[in-house]
Amino acid sequence: MENTSKYWYLHVGRASDLSGRDRIIYRLFEMLPGFLSVGTLFLFVALSFSRPDLAAYLTIIFSMYWLFRTIYLSIHLRYNFKRMRHNMALDWNARLKNLRYEEVVHLVIFPFYNEDYQVVAESMNGLIKAAWDPKKICVVLSAEARAGVEQRRIAERIKGEFGSKFLDFQVVLHPADVPGEIIGKGSNIAFAAEEARVRILDPRKLSYESVLVSALDIDTVVYPQYFACLTWYFLTAENRSRSSFQPVPLYNNNIWTAPMLSRVMAYSSSFWQMIQQERPEKLATFSSHAVPFQQLYEVGYWQKNVVSEDSRIFWNLLARYDGDYEVIPMAYPVSMDANVAPTLLGTAKNIYKQHRRWTYGAENIAYILFTFMKNPRIPFAKKFHAAFVQIEGFWSLVTHPLVLFAVGWLPLLVGGRGFNATVLSYNLPLIAKVFLTASLFGLIVCAAIGMQLVPARPSEYGRWRSLQLFFQWALVPATMVIFTSIPGLDAQIRLFFGRYLGFWVTPKITRK
Repeated sequence: MENTSKYWYLHVGRASDLSGRDRIIYRLFEMLPGFLSVGTLFLFVALSFSRPDLAAYLTIIFSMYWLFRTIYLSIHLRYNFKRMRHNMALDWNARLKNLRYEEVVHLVIFPFYNEDYQVVAESMNGLIKAAWDPKKICVVLSAEARAGVEQRRIAERIKGEFGSKFLDFQVVLHPADVPGEIIGKGSNIAFAAEEARVRILDPRKLSYESVLVSALDIDTVVYPQYFACLTWYFLTAENRSRSSFQPVPLYNNNIWTAPMLSRVMAYSSSFWQMIQQERPEKLATFSSHAVPFQQLYEVGYWQKNVVSEDSRIFWNLLARYDGDYEVIPMAYPVSMDANVAPTLLGTAKNIYKQHRRWTYGAENIAYILFTFMKNPRIPFAKKFHAAFVQIEGFWSLVTHPLVLFAVGWLPLLVGGRGFNATVLSYNLPLIAKVFLTASLFGLIVCAAIGMQLVPARPSEYGRWRSLQLFFQWALVPATMVIFTSIPGLDAQIRLFFGRYLGFWVTPKITRK
């Protein structure tokens, strides 16, 4: 594994990993997202008291921007849906006939903590049912030592039932309390990847350049053509050794049994990833993704000391290869579980924690700015664009919904008699209402596409359940504030004060 002083900063996780001037600089970068978001919200509140007219104009500007942004994103969502539906209908194996695909081996890593046997077994069945020779697939089921004996028994049971069907199947046990690691997916799959190299790749003399690693969450069920589609994109990439590959995560394994709140948040997350697939210049790896093993090995695998390892691996690779790295959108789905719990309150708590973990991806901003500062070989234009996209993205994620649906209306409440007597005070709700009502077009697009992505309705559910899937989108304004903006603000404030977040494992409920 390459570890030169030239790239000593690759696996910096937080300011406390550094010392001296570097530590101060990194700490300031960590504070930046929270400073911008809280500063924007504080400005709105302050203006609402001191200059309610300016606050009102800003609310109108935000409303206009929201409308144009909704139209822009809805167009991308529609295009990606059409492209994904087209890709799902293709015979990708037929498209591989004129390519040398026989040399490609897929290494699939499943991090495994406390999930039930059925969850793991369904993911394995998905691999076997895929339109790809399982003898060209190696599987690593990476259990956590801290999970206890029962989980090891499940892992060994899975190996006994499914292991012989693949080229290789290894159960590894990620040790607990390793210095320099935080508990989480990153440390687990990084350990599993190295174990795969030692136990599978080297003994079988498999070329690192021909091995594609799919890091899949334990509840991931691949669609039938996933491996063929991934192989085609890999073999036809302009520079396959400088590319990661991103499928579309659809959280619909349990969508019919999930409560309405869970369904809305699940499809909202999927739709955002679909939109990003149409903007590859803004795309980073997320959740389940694929990386060539050679590049993964050279960069030192996923980081073991961060929460957002799935996106951080892209920034690791971008820094390691001096800006010459990209994510190729596959516009082909994999299926995972919507976030549910036994009770509605439990589901709400789990969704909040999951989205706080996802929005904690703001920790990447400090890493991006720091590595860009340390690596002069990355072109300035690429640095500026990547940094701006990330900073603006996490800022708007927190501020826009809160301004539009909460803080932006303060001038009407605290602006005083003078402001309330003005024409602007009278027109503010009317103008904002026009723009926000027009932006409902985006919800209609989401509802229409969501209905077409839902798996076939089980016989035990009637048409009323299907109607719920359409009308559930009325919850979006509230969910954007409660389960997107507020968790994002929570995460950024934690970063601001150096109260670093640990990795929270999303509980998996046995599917029925």
